[in-house]
Amino acid sequence: MKGVGCDCVGLIRGVWRELYSNEPMALPSYSPDWAEVGGREVLLEGMAQHFRTIPLTAAQAGDVLVFRMKAGAVAKHAAILLHDFGDPRAQIIHAYWGHAVVASWLKPFWQKQAVAAFRFS
Repeated sequence: MKGVGCDCVGLIRGVWRELYSNEPMALPSYSPDWAEVGGREVLLEGMAQHFRTIPLTAAQAGDVLVFRMKAGAVAKHAAILLHDFGDPRAQIIHAYWGHAVVASWLKPFWQKQAVAAFRFS
């Protein structure tokens, strides 16, 4: 529902609904723990099932990036790219607990955490 807070997955789901109306599946439960290790890659699996997987270096404005926030941890964060991946002006729009939906520069920190890129089909 528009105008209500969301996390990063909620942001991606909201864009999906704007583009395609119905979501392709019910969202499985997931923990918000960015440091979770040894778990199943639910976010990466779901994205690969419903989006087109592309190389990170080919990501363009409008594509979704997925991030692993700690080495060895499960990928738990997603954002929409606002410029091409290699563009020095590149920003992402994302949401996370305790913050609003924000645009952030795709600085080396975020580039290093990025593990996959997906395109809305």
